[in-house]
Amino acid sequence: MASLPKRIIKETERLASDPVPGISAEPHEDNLRYFAVTIEGPEESPYENGVFELELYLPDDYPMEAPKVRFLTRIYHPNIDRLGRICLDVLKNNWSPALQIRTVLLSIQALLASPNPNDPLANDVAEEWIKNEELAISKAKEWTKLYAGKR
Repeated sequence: MASLPKRIIKETERLASDPVPGISAEPHEDNLRYFAVTIEGPEESPYENGVFELELYLPDDYPMEAPKVRFLTRIYHPNIDRLGRICLDVLKNNWSPALQIRTVLLSIQALLASPNPNDPLANDVAEEWIKNEELAISKAKEWTKLYAGKR
């Protein structure tokens, strides 16, 4: 395997030495560009007490190209679809090489705290969120218990 750029090595070391509260990101032994990520649901959100598994991959062009991130744990959220893809500006058109893995993970954690049904990826979830927010939040809490309950 080709050697990793210093930037990726530094970011990986910082994630280990200075972890982000509620977030872990461990590189795979056989591919150090691929990370197993867990994000704890933020307090006072429908995802509170949930532990969500994600995968993060750093493309060959990283940091010129944004990391690829998706949820592996099922989640009821207007900005995350059934395949776990995430609608988040820093993963798309607002990506900048100045951003880092930890910035992206913090942005995803913030998205859990503040779902945005007006910029949806899961249209059905967003419609329900807009029509009946209380019911949508209740469903998000139910899915969190069902799929992201702490083991």
